Amino acid sequence: MAEELKVAICGAGAWGTAMALQWSRQDVPVALLPRRTEQAEAMRASRENADYLAGYALPDSVRIESADESALEGAQVVFLGAPSYALRPWLERIKPAIAEERHVFFVSLAKGLELETGKTPCEIIEEVFPKHLVGCLSGPTFAGEVAAGKPAAMTLAVNAIEPIVEMMQTAVSGPNMRIYLSEDRKGVELGGCLKNVYAIAAGCCQGLELGDNALAALLTRALTEMVRVGVALGARTETFYGLSGFGDLIATCHGSWSRNRTFGEQVAKGKTAKEIIAVQRTAVEGYRTAKSFHESLKAKEVDAPILEQVYRILYEDKLPMAALGDLMRRDLKHERD
Repeated sequence: MAEELKVAICGAGAWGTAMALQWSRQDVPVALLPRRTEQAEAMRASRENADYLAGYALPDSVRIESADESALEGAQVVFLGAPSYALRPWLERIKPAIAEERHVFFVSLAKGLELETGKTPCEIIEEVFPKHLVGCLSGPTFAGEVAAGKPAAMTLAVNAIEPIVEMMQTAVSGPNMRIYLSEDRKGVELGGCLKNVYAIAAGCCQGLELGDNALAALLTRALTEMVRVGVALGARTETFYGLSGFGDLIATCHGSWSRNRTFGEQVAKGKTAKEIIAVQRTAVEGYRTAKSFHESLKAKEVDAPILEQVYRILYEDKLPMAALGDLMRRDLKHERD
């Protein structure tokens, strides 16, 4: 079945490149389309993504394309490896290359909300491509480890499981990768978005050297808050106890590779969020997502104290230690509440 699939990946960042390597590992040829022509030319010459995922050779089965039409021609599955803030421009760019009569399965790899609208990546894709199947792939994974072929598990979420979804699940799964299916697309996307904000909080905790007790308490309460926020926004409770919720939360808050956790550490050590973002080359999704959640949850009157304090640290320059003090002074209550 894998041989029948034609796969294209838009965006040659770390994740787009890692997924290209995973497909290649499963003997499925894939077209990888970088955003910039000069990046495509450099990758073709070196057979490596020196800018975003250095050290991993790209086999011949990964076709690096410069032209949208060549990359997307006949593709049944199109991965979108752009961060949430760059997703809409990517979609508008490739729209002329995908005829309306084609049936394409779009799969988002992004984990953030669009700042201006608060929409999830899948909602943005559906807005631009309303006649196509849209899903997301999420879970506790680091691009470098996937590229290296280390064991990992992820969740592929759609609103309705069509044959091509099961076909893709089988094709991309292998000795190093196990894919689970979910029909709670909203919950899987929200888990991927929320964990980035909580990873910033975890980074602040570690940057302040508050210890393991504090970090464990933070992550426990973050999971409780994640469930409350997710359910209020239309997701299922059980989704947040799976790979795309609890799993991704633990990985992103502990992993040395986590950009969001590292970002939080830098903030705790005295840099402002704006200073870090100004020189940051790769996306820190939690920064923009914190603002999106702040605005949407305020409108819905959902109680999310950790998210609120992260927002105040990032956008109002509140000191992380002061934010911690406000969390610790909240009214005492029963844990079940």
